[in-house]
Parts: sequence; structure tokens; C-alpha cells
Amino acid sequence: MATNTLTQLQPKQPDTALDQIIKIAIMAVGGQGGGVLTNWVEDCAHRNGYVVQATSVAGVAQRTGATIYYMEMAPAQDRNPVFSLMPAAGDVDILVAAEMMEAGRAIMRGFVTPDRTTLIASSHRALAVSEKMVPGDGIADSEEVIAAAEIAAQRFIAFDMEKMAIDAGSMISASLFGALAGSGALPFERESFEAAIKASGRGVEASLRAFADGYEGAARGWVERPHSGAKTAKTGNTPAGPKHLLDQWQNLEARAAALPAAVRDMALTGLRAVVDFQDLDYGAEYLDRLDKVLAQDDPAKDHELSLEAAKYIAKAMAYDDVFRVADLKTRGSRFARVRNEISPAQGTQMKLTEFMHPRAEEVVGMMPSRLGRRLSKSERSMRLIDKLVNKGRRLRTDRLLPFAQLYILGGLRKYRRGTLRHATEKEHLDTWLEQAMTYCKIDYALGVETLRNRRLVKGYSDTHARGLSKFDRVMDGVALLAGRDDAAHWCKLLREAALADEKGTQLEGALKTVQSFAGQDATALQN
Repeated sequence: MATNTLTQLQPKQPDTALDQIIKIAIMAVGGQGGGVLTNWVEDCAHRNGYVVQATSVAGVAQRTGATIYYMEMAPAQDRNPVFSLMPAAGDVDILVAAEMMEAGRAIMRGFVTPDRTTLIASSHRALAVSEKMVPGDGIADSEEVIAAAEIAAQRFIAFDMEKMAIDAGSMISASLFGALAGSGALPFERESFEAAIKASGRGVEASLRAFADGYEGAARGWVERPHSGAKTAKTGNTPAGPKHLLDQWQNLEARAAALPAAVRDMALTGLRAVVDFQDLDYGAEYLDRLDKVLAQDDPAKDHELSLEAAKYIAKAMAYDDVFRVADLKTRGSRFARVRNEISPAQGTQMKLTEFMHPRAEEVVGMMPSRLGRRLSKSERSMRLIDKLVNKGRRLRTDRLLPFAQLYILGGLRKYRRGTLRHATEKEHLDTWLEQAMTYCKIDYALGVETLRNRRLVKGYSDTHARGLSKFDRVMDGVALLAGRDDAAHWCKLLREAALADEKGTQLEGALKTVQSFAGQDATALQN
């Protein structure tokens, strides 16, 4: 009996057919051509006498989830193998990620392992909804994914295949296919891959160009890291116009260029922004405000206060209003950018629809300051105006009449200085700047952090209103902190809490903490 049991427990010889199965997972989102890439790989395998099974599990559109395309293939034999329908952790030979964070998600799910997986990823970023929702900088760090991939994968290849495809006039699926071929992870000749592209019959020449570039990058084993270092200021186009206006611009540019070295580049960038927003006189106002800050700054601290002022005064002066939005939506550069991103076929007419949803506040903000203030104080008037205008509207700016409406509206910016919105923004800017300079006299670091709080105010309509509300709450907290040795530190913590989530939950918690020890300080002073 014992002998029979031992005989039954003897290990069986492994099925050699299993070693011939190649398992490939492709992670891509909508618009990246994951299905096309899968079809090409399948076609290439068939051409080489392989049997293939391909499946896909769809994610949610618009970067909240990726579709996983999964393939298993093996040389055709008398008996067809039984393939799996889904990838399993620790059991993937090749992982292709159409974007860097998809590579990170694949690593987290265990699809990438150091004993077997070749990881091929595009190093570009297509931001997820969760990254865009964060009021501050919610962009995940690609460098961390690259560091993890170099440990987790047996072999790692990464470079910007999106840009490579765009430069070739194709889609990223073609450059990914080229990288897959160039990696040598599949036992097929290059001609087989190219034949699969040619057989598709659409965009063949452009796809072959992108394929060739991807093939070369993978064959060299490129691992392209994110660019580091400080961002350089945009120089913009060379200005053109009447001589007297060009002379005025050159005078303003010379004023900015004469500023201390630590401030100069940021001041030039800010000057261009405010002049583009309004006019040359507005640019002079910007430099006048900056000069006042410089007069109170401390050169020994490398003009940190003036540097932040140069950045955030420009942002405060170039706010988003109805005139600004209309102007940006009707610029030729915007149409060129949209066409470049969409890349329509030659001769195809591009249709561009703008979604407009004005509130009563935006309409009243365009009115002369005195009239706008009177109407804004009347709840009845605001309800009536909101009822009339607060409706979703779609404007086809590829058509003459809708385009003309926005174009004329954008051209009304010369009347901006007399509007209620401009008066409100100017009052807010002056109050904030005065507070920062007052704090600076007693605590230089707190003055700097107060200037940086302007980062909270941005956007248009509801977004602007939410940001302004957070800014006001943070500034209320700063008022409680003034005079403390750690005031600048807490000011920064309040701002970061405000930027952490849209609802402001973390900010409320941080404010309660500040209020608690501020109350203790007040009690101690009374005693």
C-alpha cells in the first residue's frame, strides 16, 4: 500500500509545450491604438506559424482606467494548447505600457517580475483624472516608476514613443510595435512585423516611419529619464507693430532687464504675460508694483521676495475673465494647436465646438464698475440674470457667426479697466500685496510665503470662486500666526493643505489646529 502511494506521488515530467507559450500584456487607454497594436502582433504571430489567443478587459475612458489586452501564443502543433484569458501575477513574459504610469500600475499588480518580464514603456505622461483633480500639483513622479521598473523587470526599455509617433505623423501604437520588434523579445524577423503593418492598409507609410524609430530605440536599449533642472522662461515671438508701440515695449523690456539677476528672467516672463493680457500701460503698472517690492527687499536673501512677487503679481494681474477666455479661444495659434493634436487626415474639415456656461457673476463682472456693484448687491437682480444666462451653450467656432461673437467679445478687453471684475481683482491684489509687505517687515520668510499663497487663486468661474475661498481662509489663518517663530512654516502647511484636495477637508483640519494653538497663545498673553 505504501509503495503504491509513493508511486502515485512521484513528480510528473513538465509539459514542454508550456515553455513554448509566450504571454504578452498590453496596457493602453482610449485613443492610443491598443486594439490596433494587438491586431498587428496577432497577425505577425500567424505569419510565423503561431496560434494566438487575444482577449481584452476594457477600462473606463478618459484616463481613469486602462484597457488590458492580453495575448498568449505558441507554435502550431497537432494539439492546440489551452490558453489563459487573463494575465496572472508573475506569469507575463512581455509587458507593453503605452504610458509611464501604466507601467507603474503593471508593476504594482505583479505583472512585471525580474525572472522573466521584458517591460517596454513610453516615457511620456498622459495625466489621469485623479492627477488633474488635485488643485495643486498632483502629477505623479515618473522617476519613481523608472527606478521601480529597473528593479522589477528582467529587461526595461523606455523612451518617448508618443513624440516619436507624432513626429512620424502616426499613432503611438506604431512606435510601440517597433519597440516590441526591436527588443527581440518575440522570435520573429523584422519583415514579419512590417508586413503586418502593410496588411492593415491604413496610414501605412507613417506607421512604418514610427515603427522604424521605435525599433531603433529599443534595439539600442534606451531608457530615457524625465528632463530635470530649472525650467527656462519662454521667450515668445518677436513683437511686431507700429514703431511707437515697439519703442514703448523696448523701454519696458529694458526696465525688466535692468532688474537684479535673480529677478530678471521671471520679471520678463511676467511682463510679457500682462502685456499680452491687456496692453503696454498695464505692463508698466506691473513693473511699478515690482519696483515697490524691490525697494523693501533684502539683497542678502538673494531677492527671494521680489522673485516671488514677479511671478505672482503677474498671475494676479492676468486673471481669467470672459474677455480673456473669448480672446484665447479665437486665436489662430489655438486652432493650429488643436489641429496639431487631432492630426486630421489631409483635406478633412475640422469642427471645433466650445462649451460655454456663464454665471450671473461673469455677466455682472463685465459691466461698468458702479452698475455692476449695484446689481451684485441685489439678490433679485442676480437671480434674474442667472436665470437668463446660466445655461449650457455650445458654440461652433469653425463657423463664422459663433466665431465672430467670441472674437468681438475678446476684442472688448480694452474696456476691461472700467469693469466691476477688474476693480474687484485690483482691490484683492492690492490688499494681498500690502499684507505680504507688512508681514515681511517682521518676518521675511512669512512675507515670502504670503506671496506664494496667491497660487491658490486661478481658473475661471466656479474654479476661481473655490480657489478664492480657500485663499481667504488661508489668509485668515496667517493673520493668527503673525508674530510666531514658526509662522512661515505653518503658512506653507496651510497652503499645501488647501492644494491637497478640492473639497478643502485637509485645510479645515489644518485651520482648526492653528486656531487651537493661536487661542492658547492669546490666553497666555492675557494671563
